[in-house]
Amino acid sequence: MKIAILAWPLLLGMIANHRAMADDSAAQPIDRYNIAFDSPSKDFHGAMPLGNGEVGISAWVEENGDLLFYIGKTDAYDDNNRLLKLGRVRVKLTPNPVVKGGPYRQELKLGSGEFVVQAGKDDSAVTLRLWVDAQQPIIHLEAQGKRPFEVRAALESWRTQQRTLAGHDLSHSDPLNGSGKPTIQYPDTILEHQKDRVVWYHHNAHSVWPATMKLQGLESAMQGSVDPLLDRTFGGAIVGEGMVSDGTTAIKSAQPRDKQAIAVHVLSQHPAKPEQWLAALEKNIARFNAIDLETTREAHRQGWRDFWNRSWIRLSGPSDAEPTTRGYVFHRYLTSCGGRGNPWIKFNGSIFTLPYERDPDYRRWAGANWFQNFRLVYWPMIASGDYDVLQPMFRTYLAALPLAKQRTRIYHGHDGAFFPETLYSWGTYANPDYGWNRGGNPVGLATNSYIRYYWSGGIELSTMMLEYYANTEDRQFAADTLLPLASAIVQFYDQHYKRDAKGKIRFEPAASLETWHVAVNPLPEVAGLKFIVGRLLELPADLTSERQRTDWKRLLGELPEVPTKTVGGKRFLLPAETFGNHANVENPELYAVFPYRLFGVGRDGLEIARETFNRRENRHNTCWWQDDIDMACLGLAAQARQNVAGRFASVNRSFRFPAMWGPGNDEIPDMDHGGVGQMALQYMILQPVGDKLLLFPAWPKPWNVEFKLHAPKQTIVEGVYRDGKLEQFKVTPESRTKDVIKLEPQ
Repeated sequence: MKIAILAWPLLLGMIANHRAMADDSAAQPIDRYNIAFDSPSKDFHGAMPLGNGEVGISAWVEENGDLLFYIGKTDAYDDNNRLLKLGRVRVKLTPNPVVKGGPYRQELKLGSGEFVVQAGKDDSAVTLRLWVDAQQPIIHLEAQGKRPFEVRAALESWRTQQRTLAGHDLSHSDPLNGSGKPTIQYPDTILEHQKDRVVWYHHNAHSVWPATMKLQGLESAMQGSVDPLLDRTFGGAIVGEGMVSDGTTAIKSAQPRDKQAIAVHVLSQHPAKPEQWLAALEKNIARFNAIDLETTREAHRQGWRDFWNRSWIRLSGPSDAEPTTRGYVFHRYLTSCGGRGNPWIKFNGSIFTLPYERDPDYRRWAGANWFQNFRLVYWPMIASGDYDVLQPMFRTYLAALPLAKQRTRIYHGHDGAFFPETLYSWGTYANPDYGWNRGGNPVGLATNSYIRYYWSGGIELSTMMLEYYANTEDRQFAADTLLPLASAIVQFYDQHYKRDAKGKIRFEPAASLETWHVAVNPLPEVAGLKFIVGRLLELPADLTSERQRTDWKRLLGELPEVPTKTVGGKRFLLPAETFGNHANVENPELYAVFPYRLFGVGRDGLEIARETFNRRENRHNTCWWQDDIDMACLGLAAQARQNVAGRFASVNRSFRFPAMWGPGNDEIPDMDHGGVGQMALQYMILQPVGDKLLLFPAWPKPWNVEFKLHAPKQTIVEGVYRDGKLEQFKVTPESRTKDVIKLEPQ
C-alpha cells in the first residue's frame, strides 16, 4: 500500500472527460494536502470524512469493491439525547471495477470537499465522485464509466428492534445513567412499498427531558417550553434517476448505463410527526430535482473555494513543517464539515465517530458537552475567520439563557445566569453529574465535585464573544447575543458572592476548574472577570446603558487581586488565593495567560507569567491541555514549535484519515486536540494586544510560512516569511498597517 498527501497524476485509462464529472479547472494551494491511496480499505478505519457542516459522512471502499458511508447529522438526538448516526449506505457496482491487483486510486479532494475513486482498467474503468452538497442537506454519488454498468445502493440499519442499553453500552452523561431506570433504544422506521426509493426515519416518541427537569428542580421552567427531544424526527431517502426498488432497503439501476447518479436526501425536523416529516422530505426532493446538477456542483465547489480562501497557514522548511501544516489543515476541514448545524460541535467525535469500540451510536462521555473541552474547538475560528462555524455555539447558549436565568433564581434566589460545565444542549446539567442520588443535598447542588462549582465557562464564553465582536464589529451580534449573555453572567457573579471586610468579593465556596475542588478566590474567576468587565466597559457607549456601566465599574473595583506568591524573589501566579483537594490535571493559574490575557508578550508581568509556566504541575500536549497556547502567548517559540509539531504528529495510525485524533481522554476524533494545535499556531504568528497586532511573537526562525489571518477591527493580515525574511506583507485595511508591531522570529 502507498499513501500520499499530495496531488497525484491520474492513472491511464481512468480519466472521465465528460463535463458532468470534470474536476475544478485550476489547482488550489490546498490541493497539495489531498489524501490519496492506491488501494481500498479493509474496513471503516479507512473512512474519509466529508460534510457540509450539518450533514457529515465517513466514506471508504472495501477490498470487495463496495463503497460504504455512515451518515451523521448535527441535530440527530434521540429520545435519550444520544447523537445518533442516521444509518449506513452500501453501494455495489456490477461489473465490479475493483479487482485485486488492478488499477485503483482514491483521493479526498479538500479543495472541493469530494471523495473520488477511480478503479478498473481499459473499458471497465469507472470513476465515483461522492460529495455532501455545501448548500443543502444532500449526499451526492456520481458514477461514470466507459461502458454501461449497474448500481445498487442499500441502507444498512442496526436499530431494527427495541433494546435496553446497559453496562458498557452506556456513557457517562447518558441522562438515565445511574437512575435505576432503563435506557431504551427505539428502532428506526423503514417505509415499505416504495417503488423507486428507500425512505427511513427515527421518530422520538419518548423523551428524557421531563425526567431531567424534575430531577434538577426545574419543573416550573417547563411551562411554556417545548420539549427539545420529543417529536424530533430525522432520517432520509435514497433516490436516483432510472432507479427502482430492490426490496425495502435498496434501490438499483433499472438498466445498465455508463453514467449513474444517486442522491441521499437528509432531513431532521423538530417538532414534527412522521407524516409532517415525510411531506417536508418530498418537497425537498422535488425542489432539488428542479435544479441542474452541474449548477449544484459548481455552487458546492465555490462554497469550498470561498472557505479555503478566507484564511490559511502553510509551513515549509524543516521536516516538522509539512506534518504540522497537514494537522492544521485537516482539523480545520473537519470542523467545517461538522460545524454549521443548529447545535454545537460535540467535542467527543463531532459527527464522525466510528464503531471502533461499540456500535455506531456509541461515544465516550455521551451526549452532553464539556465546556473545558469543546471551547478549544471554537477558539481558533476567530483568527481563521470561520465565523459561520462559530455561530452555532453562540446560538446554543443564547437559546439556553432564559432557562439559565430561571435556574439561578430557583437555586440561588438572585438574578443573573450561570452555566454548568457539563451541559445538555437545552441548558441543564448532565444528570449523572447533577446526581440521581440526592442524598439530602439541596436543590441545585451538584453531587459531582468535579463540576459542582465549575461555572466559569460563562466567563470564557463571554471572552470568546468579545473577541468575535472585536474582529467583526458586528453591532447586531453585540446587541442580540453578546450583551444579553455576558451581562447576565457578570450579574450572577456580582450578586452571588459576599464581600469581605475590605469590600472585595470573596469567591467562596468555589473551585478552580476541575483540579482544585476547594478554593477561595480562584484565579479563573478573578482574572476572567477583570478581563471581560474591562472589555465590556470599552464597548461603544450606545450599545450599553448607564446603569450597566456604573455596575461594571463598581464590580471591577470590588474584585480581589489576581492571586500570586513570591518565593526566592520570584513572583508567580496561583490557582486560587487558597486551594485544596487536588483532583485533576489542569493548570488554572495559567488562565491569566490564556484565555484571559492579562499577562504575556506585549503585556505587563511577562516574567511573572513565565515563572508560573515553568512551575506548572501538569505538562502535556494532547487533548485539552493548553500548554501549546500558553507557550505562544508567552513568546516561547522553540517550545511552542516542539509542542505543536508533536501534537499534530500524534496521528492515530489505525485510521487512514490523519486527523482522527485520540482516543486520549475523549472519543475519536478528539476535537479539542486539534483545536489547541490550531490556536497555538495562530498565536505564534499573530496576537492582538489592545489596538496593536504583534507579528511573529513566538515564531521559530527555521519555519517558513504563508499565512492569512483575521484580527480586530475587521482586519486581515497576510504574509510570506521565507528563509529569515518577510518577503510579502499585506494588511487590510491598509490604515491598520501602522498598528502592526513586527517582532523578530526566534
